[in-house]
Formats: sequence, structure tokens, C-alpha cells
Amino acid sequence: MIIVEGLDAYRPCGRPVCLALGTFDGVHLGHRAVIRTVCEAAAQEDGDAVVLTFDPHPLTIIAPPEAPFLLTTLEERVALLAAMGVDMLVVVRFTEAVRQMSAADWLDLLADRIGPRRFVLSSTHAFGRDREGTPAFLEAWAARRRIGVTVVPPVTNAGTVISSTAIRDRLREGDVRTAGEWLGQWYSIRGTVVPGEGRGRRLGVPTANLLVPAEKVVPARGVYAAYATARGQTHRAAVNVGLRPTFGGDRLTVEAHLLDADVDLYGQPLELAFVERLRDERRFDGVDALKAQMAADIARTREVLEIGNRLAK
Repeated sequence: MIIVEGLDAYRPCGRPVCLALGTFDGVHLGHRAVIRTVCEAAAQEDGDAVVLTFDPHPLTIIAPPEAPFLLTTLEERVALLAAMGVDMLVVVRFTEAVRQMSAADWLDLLADRIGPRRFVLSSTHAFGRDREGTPAFLEAWAARRRIGVTVVPPVTNAGTVISSTAIRDRLREGDVRTAGEWLGQWYSIRGTVVPGEGRGRRLGVPTANLLVPAEKVVPARGVYAAYATARGQTHRAAVNVGLRPTFGGDRLTVEAHLLDADVDLYGQPLELAFVERLRDERRFDGVDALKAQMAADIARTREVLEIGNRLAK
């Protein structure tokens, strides 16, 4: 997949272009329906499937959230879109100037710089100043220019429209299983392992402390069964997200105990894929009670992560 940074850097390739519009944070099942559609349309045109995304996320300019909100960093988004067969990703820097562009001006700019033969977008997607650009607006604009438009209906689950917002809500509730189902893969966090206070090792349960990207959503405080990938190897892991109240902690940490593996990961990249929430975080009266619960958490993690319980990636 070719990555183009900014519309000014785009160069026509001489082939028909089918262009998918959106931000695609999470590349969830709704997004995947749009991506599959643009790839199929490009194949029919013997052309290229081009996807447009924004960085930073438009919310950082329009209404900066108080809490971390990204489901995928740009690097993660790139990897997911490449795996789906997209030919080119155009990354547009979202600025106040872009925010203030009218829907018509934005479409005129895309037509001038990219010249798509067809636009593909979700029926829930809006663009332009004050979100004035709707699919109906695009269809009317495109009809005058003989440009095709394909509007993809939303993907739903039990009556809920699958969206980035809905998935963030599930993660903040700790419902990583539903979030994973809606994403089409387990929700994951990638970061670097940093030194901790060493309490886990002293308790006989060494942990890798993950430095999480500041903008990424972290699931609700609690204990989770997860998969941990480092140095090209994937291990089962029991993960604690929380403040460590038994020891008077006041800073949110993400700690992973890799089952059946004791490797030095300091300074190494680590990815945690959350499978199921096991319990709430709670304070214990002493070390013995904590150790007993940790043993139970590890046993439960083994049960949850039996072969066949993986979500297809």
C-alpha cells in the first residue's frame, strides 16, 4: 500500500480511482464494509482503491476530548488498511482550516487533486463545516459531474449501529469482548515495557509494565485475560489495569503477567490484545489475600484462553 502524506503530495497514477471517505478510527466492522466496497469497485473499474483518512483525529480540533479516545494510532490504522488490500492511503492533516471548509469546497478540492471516478462512504459519514456534507449532498454534487457514489449502510449488532463511539463506550465499561467482536479483532494496545516497582516479581508473579500511548483508550480498571505479543512470540497473559489500591497507588498502570514465560522485556515493544474482563479491580487486606486472588486470576485466564477462543484476525 502506498502512503501519501497530504493532498499536495498526491500524484495521479493514470488509473481510475475509487475513493473511500472517512477517518476509520478502529477500522471496525462498519469501516470494513466501506473498505471492501471500495476495493470491489476499484477492481470492477480496473483501477485503484484509495482511502482518505485524517491525522490528527478531527475531534482533537473540533471538540478535544478530556480523556484518551483513539482506538487506533495512525500506525495501527495503516497496518489494518494495508491488510485489507487498499492500494493507496492519503493522510490529510486535519487543521482548523480544513474544519472550516464547506462541504462543496472540500469535494471540489478532492475532485481537483484526486479526480475519483467513484466515491464510497458510509451512510452515517458527514463532512465539511458543521458536518453539512451528507451522503445525499455528495450524490447531488457528484451527479452534476458524472461521478459515481456508493453509500454503504451501517453494520449493526442487536440493533446497535457499530461505530467508533459505541466501541469506545464498551471499552470504558470493560466490555472488551463486545468491543472485539465489533472491531473484528481483539482490541489491542501497543507500547513499550518500562521498569515498574518490582512488586510482582517479589510476589512470584513478574509483570511487564506497559507505557501506553497517551491518546489510546485504555479499558476500564480491572483484570483481563489477554494475549501478549513481544519479540515475535505470542503468550497468554493476565493483565491488570488500575491503580494498585492494595499498595496505595494513585497512577493508572497496565501490567501484564505472561503465563509460562519469564522474559526480560524492558525497553521492548509489547502488544496486548484484550479478550475478556475477569473482574473489577479491588483492594485486598494483605499480601496473602492478593496472592491467592492472583493465582485464581491466572487459572481463570488459562480457562478463557483455551484454543478456539481466539477472534479471527
